[in-house]
Amino acid sequence: MLEALTGTGLAASAGLNAYIPLLTMGLLARYSDLIDLPSGWAWLSNGWVLVILALLLAVEMVADKVPVVDHVNDVVQTVVRPTAGGLAFGAGSASQTVTVSDPGSFFGSHQWVPVAAGVLIALCVHGVKAVSRPVVNTATAGLGAPVASTAEDFSSVVLSILAILLPALVLIALAGLVLAAMWAVRRRRRRRAARPMEDVRTAAPFG
Repeated sequence: MLEALTGTGLAASAGLNAYIPLLTMGLLARYSDLIDLPSGWAWLSNGWVLVILALLLAVEMVADKVPVVDHVNDVVQTVVRPTAGGLAFGAGSASQTVTVSDPGSFFGSHQWVPVAAGVLIALCVHGVKAVSRPVVNTATAGLGAPVASTAEDFSSVVLSILAILLPALVLIALAGLVLAAMWAVRRRRRRRAARPMEDVRTAAPFG
């Protein structure tokens, strides 16, 4: 079960930022004994892969903090984040960590299952992020974009670390994401409901 929680946390992290969980796993596998990647995922700890992931992360972090540009980035990341989520879940759930000593016992030979699960989890989290960002930008005239992006990046880092070191706490972090999703959906519904009233008020003087 800890394998599933580790993979879920990493995939959810990828839904917020595609490169943070992959970079976290690669760095920990290369420079520590906290995670032991299986042979099929050892490329994540390759030096060149880590450099490329770091560069992509830098671009992502800048683009995601600029209003309008962040929307374009979310459109592009609709493919990237679920893909990263599949990779993160697959690699994380198949790795030996400080909490998972027998990673092959849960998923067995069905190697496609964790990858598919990671894609779906990351896609759902990405969808919430993409829906909530316009709400934040509109409510704050764009000033909230860098704040929201920084909070998402921080959450992605925390999720990645918890998934590897304390996977049981991933459930608490996921509960926080669910609450954030509910808030975003409610705010968006309220905005849509308020638009007809605003249109009526605007048109009234000319009636």
